[in-house]
Amino acid sequence: MELHILKPRKALNKAFLKVKPNRTDIERFKTNLIQLLDRMNDSESEEFHKNLVSDFLKKTYYEPNHFINTKGRNDLVIHNTNNASGTVGVIIEAKKPTNKAEMLTQDKINVKAFQELVLYYLRERVTHKNIEIKYLIATNINEWFIFDAMLFDRLFAQNKHLVKQLNDFEEGRLADTKTDFFYKQIAEPFIAEIKHGIEFTYFDIREYNKPLRNDDKKDDNKLISLFKLLSPEHLLKLPFANDSNSLDKRFYGELLHIIGLTETKEGSKKLIERNKEGERNTASLLENAIIQLDSLDKISRLENPVRFGASLQERLFNVSLELSITWINRILFLKLLEAQLISYHKGDKSYEFLRFDKIKDYDDLNSLFFQVLARNLNERNEDIKTQFAKIPYLNSSLFEPTEIEHATLFISQLRNDKTLPVYAQTVLKDSNGKKRTGAINPLEYLFDFLNAYDFASEGSEEIQEDNKTLINASVLGLIFEKINGYKDGSFFTPGFITMYMCRETIRKAVVQKFNETKNWNCSDIKALYDKIEDRNEANNIINDLKICDPAVGSGHFLVSALNEMIAIKSDLKILQDRSGRRLKEYHFEVVNDELIVTDEDGELFEYIPTNKESQRIQEALFHEKQNIIENCLFGVDINPNSVKICRLRLWIELLKNAYYKNETELETLPNIDINIKTGNSLISRFALDADLKQALKKSKWTIDSYRIAVDTYRNAGNREQKREMERLINEIKTNFRSEISLNDPKIKRLRVLNGELFSMTNQGQLFELSKKEKAEWSSKVDKLTAEIQKLEAEIEEIKANKIFENAFEWRFEFPEVLNDEGDFVGFDVVIGNPPYIRQEEFKELKPHLQVRYKCYDATADLYVYFVDLGLNSLKEKGQFSFIIPNKWIRAGYGKNLRAFLLSRNINSIIDFGDLPVFEEATTYPCILEVDNSKPNSVFNFSSIETLNFPNGLDEFLKNNKIEIQNDSLSDKGWNLSNKSHNQLIEKIISKSVLLKDFVNDSIFYGIKTGCNEAFILDENKKDELIEKDTKASQIIKPYLAGRDIKRYEQPISKKYIIISERGINIENYPSVFEHLSNFKSKLDKKAGSGQWYELQASPGDTNKFEKPKIMYPDISKNLNFIIDYQGHYSVNTVYNIGSESKGLLGYLNSKVFLFYFQSVSNSIRGGYLRFFTDYIKDCPIPIKLDILEPLVKEILSIRKQNTAADTIDLENQIDQLVYQLYGLTEDEIKIIENASK
Repeated sequence: MELHILKPRKALNKAFLKVKPNRTDIERFKTNLIQLLDRMNDSESEEFHKNLVSDFLKKTYYEPNHFINTKGRNDLVIHNTNNASGTVGVIIEAKKPTNKAEMLTQDKINVKAFQELVLYYLRERVTHKNIEIKYLIATNINEWFIFDAMLFDRLFAQNKHLVKQLNDFEEGRLADTKTDFFYKQIAEPFIAEIKHGIEFTYFDIREYNKPLRNDDKKDDNKLISLFKLLSPEHLLKLPFANDSNSLDKRFYGELLHIIGLTETKEGSKKLIERNKEGERNTASLLENAIIQLDSLDKISRLENPVRFGASLQERLFNVSLELSITWINRILFLKLLEAQLISYHKGDKSYEFLRFDKIKDYDDLNSLFFQVLARNLNERNEDIKTQFAKIPYLNSSLFEPTEIEHATLFISQLRNDKTLPVYAQTVLKDSNGKKRTGAINPLEYLFDFLNAYDFASEGSEEIQEDNKTLINASVLGLIFEKINGYKDGSFFTPGFITMYMCRETIRKAVVQKFNETKNWNCSDIKALYDKIEDRNEANNIINDLKICDPAVGSGHFLVSALNEMIAIKSDLKILQDRSGRRLKEYHFEVVNDELIVTDEDGELFEYIPTNKESQRIQEALFHEKQNIIENCLFGVDINPNSVKICRLRLWIELLKNAYYKNETELETLPNIDINIKTGNSLISRFALDADLKQALKKSKWTIDSYRIAVDTYRNAGNREQKREMERLINEIKTNFRSEISLNDPKIKRLRVLNGELFSMTNQGQLFELSKKEKAEWSSKVDKLTAEIQKLEAEIEEIKANKIFENAFEWRFEFPEVLNDEGDFVGFDVVIGNPPYIRQEEFKELKPHLQVRYKCYDATADLYVYFVDLGLNSLKEKGQFSFIIPNKWIRAGYGKNLRAFLLSRNINSIIDFGDLPVFEEATTYPCILEVDNSKPNSVFNFSSIETLNFPNGLDEFLKNNKIEIQNDSLSDKGWNLSNKSHNQLIEKIISKSVLLKDFVNDSIFYGIKTGCNEAFILDENKKDELIEKDTKASQIIKPYLAGRDIKRYEQPISKKYIIISERGINIENYPSVFEHLSNFKSKLDKKAGSGQWYELQASPGDTNKFEKPKIMYPDISKNLNFIIDYQGHYSVNTVYNIGSESKGLLGYLNSKVFLFYFQSVSNSIRGGYLRFFTDYIKDCPIPIKLDILEPLVKEILSIRKQNTAADTIDLENQIDQLVYQLYGLTEDEIKIIENASK
């Protein structure tokens, strides 16, 4: 057996390495560790030392969130929760320091302590079925051996022979029942036979005595890895501070306060809105801007102000929000730059510039934006040079005035004489260390607030001396997605999702790119690595990849794609510096959605400007990122604020690797904004296959000159060159637009008709026309004139149509995906998370969507059209990956989409069901992965039931997927089960009739009142109305709601419904009329075409409610069907079947029916089923149901006498009879029984 020993740093998650521990936490760690070491006593027992370890871990890390104690015969365990009922996460075997015989050494681990860990692990994993064990530890306080539970799972729990021996031992079937027998006779020989290497982390605390006990705080950095190794973030694999998915709610809340926004909830969505009247602070950025916009009448002077809202207040808010986001974007970018400069210069505070003593008002801030960062050092004014001497020139479009600023306000126009009340939960402290109160200048507040956090996330391991919370650059994207996105139906995609989707999709695309270019037949990255010989050529091939997110939001997918592409190059060993020298001493990998760079010793890379090697790596990374961003990444979003944030995110990625060209100048940032564009991705005037050839023949421009213009813009050295390129690019696009328009079939037809009309009306006749010929001529002229007028009107309507205001012309906006003839070739990868917007919210777009998209359905939600667009925007064999709601899989509106997808090659569908993937909403997401090629016969499907992936989603999926046969899928909805499940469903269907046929289509909905508080009565109110007017009893009926219906019970209603049908003469029922009059204002709003006192949806034939019927709730976790003999009516949370067949009732409550229904319907949060008629009516019903009736009668009789009676045995007998009706085998019965658990 080969032992692989890791040092603490090497064992840690590389993203966790970047987290700076607070000084307070390190001091607590040191104090408790010294106490642990000093209390060791060789004469004391093992129990005594075990308690020392327990106390140390509790005091340092685990109390109060994680329970630590013994469990059964285990020495010590750390629970995943704060009580003993939670699962065990860590198993610890503690020995006393003098017990050398039983303790592991670095050379020998097959000793009693290790054998004990094996037994404890097997009991937890196999006997208790605990899959949440993360680590196992053996320690004698001085020495620590830490094993990843994945190793134990692979070596021990997955070995069938060992598991059988464990079970035999536990059941007393072996020669002895003592644990020593297990250790000596089972564990020891088994471990001795292990051929694979065993990896573990090892450290000896005695080696840390010097930094632990001396007063030199710099030495404490040597303790950081040890501190992290024993933390819950490592041992329990918990999220940590700089996890890009972890929102710092205090930072977020206070930033909203400073901007002038608040978070509200609307249903399941959280919206960011302006504070309510009376709660607004005029000193906040937003309100200050609104006041200035209003007083200067800026909104009325805007071109097309309607795009900012319908009312003046909406427009003021939206313009101010866009301005505020622009300003805050710049300030946050500068905060990151400031942190970087200070880090580059070893903590030199003279590089701080976002301070109130340097920037005293909004004028100064405006100067910083436009007179400092956007200007070369030698072009700056003298006073500015002195004030901001150490701030470099950046050349970024971020520091040029935006169109909205030119049209409305610059930040310098805000008033400076206001004060902003301090946020109630502020992070700011006064001179006494207490929470700050009162009101302060808003700029001073903003700078102090930002300074209370640590923005220096890049660099070496060190301690955060000021106990500041780290703000990761990725978290800023999350914050702005929240501020900006919920209104648009967009949600921030968690890092584990973007990381997985980018890894899977881009790696396939890279392999495809090499195969296509080199005529290879590689299957994966490893196969590529074996064939690559020319690094320069390989880099050029990868840099030719085109990746697009058509609903780009904050740019999270593009940032993940950028990181993944660098990691791929690292894996292929082709990453090189600008001179072509390999970066072979460094490792680049994506961990926790972050790009981590480490050297051969596992040390984080840190840029030191004075170090030649460090300079080489930093330069290489900057230009590698620049190449990828400029050549490979493209995005579109309808929201201009999202576009600004996405550009900011990409600039931040470059800023992380900004380097000094000389002692004072940083490398400038390119104009990457041209790759991220504003527009409505779904709306285009021109089809992707619209003819550009004619335009190119007549134009002085070629596609190549268009590409050169775009490339020149990106690297423009000054503002003048950039403006010149903007003009040139717009001229080229206008030329293309005009020429394509001329080739539009409508315009071509109009030209022909106008020519015909001209010929007829302007050419003299050689001979006088006869009367008949004149009439024919006149009729033809009239017809031509009418057709011309109609065509002109249609063309004008298209030009004037508001839906084209934000149209995005995929046909020519990105020259990078056009070939030299001007044909749209498409992207290699389309990836993203399109907005979740219900079909009711975009009615005005539907006529265009119907013409444009094959997947159109009148009730389809917006994401369906993004799937259609995405797949059509791909090049041949391109890769597609979206995370979207899973409703399309079974919903009626997904029929066209399902057919469309089956014409491509579906790689996989990963369904998260009701898991909370998105923090603020339940969206039932799934990941859909497709490649644009001919379909295979099968694809992979995974149903995910946990978000706990300690080893990553990709590892989890390897063991949690099934194959779906394309030909097993029905056009009515896909049942994504394995082959045996599908065959069983087919068998059930083949021996059945449809429910709708069995009951002659008698399936009906409960009554929709429109206002339950008006139409639903309790017993007292019912009696009161009938007492006043006995005729009221004619229209007051007993009713049941969904919650009243319980399996096989016969409920007695204590609620009543007023059946006020359409056409009722309500004056005949004066007491009811008087009662309903109390709700008239509410009922008026719901009335529609009916009278206010009528039910919103009239039930029509009410006799069907009076008859015996089967009833069931619309939402239920299990099957809850009853027979009603009492003439109950129901509201719209109940469905009804016009049948009193007790056999049918028994079948509908059976396990077979549950199994079938689960396979065809969508479940919602908590595992609840929706019993929509669309699903129910086509359910299979066995033909001979009479056999079930005696058992059902018996159950109904028992339940009538006692609703709590246990009838499970009778219900099991019904299940057995249903199995017989279908002739199910033992294996088929097992499938159904397992599905119902």
